[in-house]
Amino acid sequence: MVHQQKVALAGAAHLELVSGVVQLRPEDAMFDAMLRGWRAQQKSRGLKDETIDPRERLIRRFLEYANEYPWQWTPAHMDEWSDSLTGERHLAPSTIRSYQGEVRLFSEFLIDGRYGWGLACEEAFGTHPVAICHEWNTLPHLQDYEGDPAARPFTREELQRFLDYADDQVDRAARSKRKGALAAYRDATLFKVIYGWGLRRTETSKLDVVDFGRNPKARQFGRYGTLNVRYGKAKKGQPPRRRNVLSVMDWAVDAVADYVENVRPRFGFPDHPALWITERGGRLQPGTINDRFEAYRDALKLPKALVPHSLRHSYVTHLTEDGVDRRFIQQQVGHECDSSTAIYTHVSDDFMNTALSKALAPAFAGV
Repeated sequence: MVHQQKVALAGAAHLELVSGVVQLRPEDAMFDAMLRGWRAQQKSRGLKDETIDPRERLIRRFLEYANEYPWQWTPAHMDEWSDSLTGERHLAPSTIRSYQGEVRLFSEFLIDGRYGWGLACEEAFGTHPVAICHEWNTLPHLQDYEGDPAARPFTREELQRFLDYADDQVDRAARSKRKGALAAYRDATLFKVIYGWGLRRTETSKLDVVDFGRNPKARQFGRYGTLNVRYGKAKKGQPPRRRNVLSVMDWAVDAVADYVENVRPRFGFPDHPALWITERGGRLQPGTINDRFEAYRDALKLPKALVPHSLRHSYVTHLTEDGVDRRFIQQQVGHECDSSTAIYTHVSDDFMNTALSKALAPAFAGV
């Protein structure tokens, strides 16, 4: 007889369960062993504790909600939990999808025969884990669009008012000879950079002066022809994604060049690498960007639906209206899928009317 040898696969049940020991609370012991096994499996894939720990906390919260152990979970538990996330906690669709994905990962780990958890549960409790996440009870099936329906870009008139107001704060601080003129100039330039290169708030915060570089095909921009974004949005468990963003707006290039060459040195701290530096020599943080944005927005009585990310939305929308190739825009903002770029695009009524007229013109030619 040929005996099949157990493979020492990270996370396997036989590696986590202690044989020959009678547990006082066998259900809790099994669940804890499952979590240890899942952690080992994720570690073997190179994932870090900062990714694994929140996943484990979520699984414990799901256990509390279901009031059942994983080998007793059913799709109905996922149905009810998803409903509670939507109807009771009112979480964002993207958050709900993330939570559902993490439960799915844990469930798929348990039912994968290579790890032996199903067999271990059969032997201990006479039942085994089953798949609980399906297309009918997870968000992608219920709703294709995950963005906030209230979120929108600036109109061109709103954007001009916002940037003009930011510039006015510099003049006002300078005339009053109060402290804060340098910070106001920095912030006015920062908002132009977010819009001018289509950046996220955190990406902007982490920029260094040396991240700007030359583009041989756009020599008119000098050393500001391209921007190396080193801290782009990461996938789960992965490092930040890099991308190079080509400069396309000459006025934005002029603004950042003036700031880097004439204003930033006046903060002092010449050895600090950050592009956006505080008066105390630190790096400007995303929360501070948000606070200044909201102060300007509210002073102008602009809609609260406008947030710093709306500047990035505006970049995509306005380039689309200007006839820039969609694939180029997708690469600029770092989207893998064109559908993500489409969510960002809210072209104006004037643009839609013009585009519609052009599309219909051949059909009505000669009528």
